[in-house]
Amino acid sequence: MSWCWEYNPDEAGVVAGAPLAFVAQIEKKADEIVRAAAALYLDGTTYRGPGERMKTADVDDGIFWYMIIPRDERVYILRVQAL
Repeated sequence: MSWCWEYNPDEAGVVAGAPLAFVAQIEKKADEIVRAAAALYLDGTTYRGPGERMKTADVDDGIFWYMIIPRDERVYILRVQAL
């Protein structure tokens, strides 16, 4: 398995109606979060510690909520809010 990010439950449900420039900012920031998670959890599939809590990330035009799930090697973007 390899680290990546995805929208949860799906892209249409999370970013529907958001401006394309805002979505691009979210996806760029999500790429950065994935790189950091991959460095922290070198082999996430064997991680047995406590799960992480939901976090937020600010971008120029808003904010988004996400969770890092080491065992899945995924960053799930759960909700976005454009200003």
